[in-house]
Amino acid sequence: MNMLTIGKMARLNNISEQALRLYDKIGLLKPDYVDEQTGYRYYNIKQCARLDMIAYMKELGMSLKQIKEHLDREDVNVILEVLRRQKILIDKDIEELFRKQKAIIRYIENYNRYLNFQKESFKGPIVEHIPSRKIYCYKCSKNVYECKMDSYEYILRELKNHIILHDLPSIYFCNVGSIIRKNTLEQEELASNEIFVFVDDEFTSDTGIEKIPEGDFACIYFNDFNFEKEKECAEKLIRYIKENSFEIIGDYVCEVIAELPIFPHDSRNMSVKLQIPIKI
Repeated sequence: MNMLTIGKMARLNNISEQALRLYDKIGLLKPDYVDEQTGYRYYNIKQCARLDMIAYMKELGMSLKQIKEHLDREDVNVILEVLRRQKILIDKDIEELFRKQKAIIRYIENYNRYLNFQKESFKGPIVEHIPSRKIYCYKCSKNVYECKMDSYEYILRELKNHIILHDLPSIYFCNVGSIIRKNTLEQEELASNEIFVFVDDEFTSDTGIEKIPEGDFACIYFNDFNFEKEKECAEKLIRYIKENSFEIIGDYVCEVIAELPIFPHDSRNMSVKLQIPIKI
């Protein structure tokens, strides 16, 4: 009888002897023969097929307990259904990884914009053509422009808790902003209780999703964010629009393009971009 020792069986299948002993203990794969005098375990080469299936199901993310339950039932239909369910879980994992990848790419782009802005000599408004973007809006409890920075942090906690509560991808929290509606802006009033996160084009939701259309935007950048500084820059931006006879055609967007809390400050040390859609 051509039997394999536990060591040879382990080497043939690129697993450890400990794993084979565990499989034996939980009844997932019993040795073909156990010497009663020595206690040595021996395996048949045909048992490699079951080891291959175990390894395959482990790669799919299944636990040993799940694998044993399904293999013990010896029903192909059951295994097929398990594989289908596992595919759904893997698809969700892929989708989540894809979101994280896009968020990282967006963050890299934002930091590059921040670094490029630091190198630029201009500090005044400019016109940029910006592709369409999707945002998820949330109405907070206060007018953000009546807040101090401490209060703003509480509003951000409110937004973050909302994201968690509604099962939104937490990775979106890295790219936030506030929005002032066109009719409020035309009254030259800075007031808003709406904050948002940028989301991927593929993201869908029953409520809260808006699209910022592609177009020309009057923009201005500034660092070390606070609301007084935003008001000053917003006034400069509106004055720039009037002086150039541009027409405001949409909502004002304040976007945080980079946060630098890694530096020794007791604040977010944000780099901000104000944007107003215009018709030239």
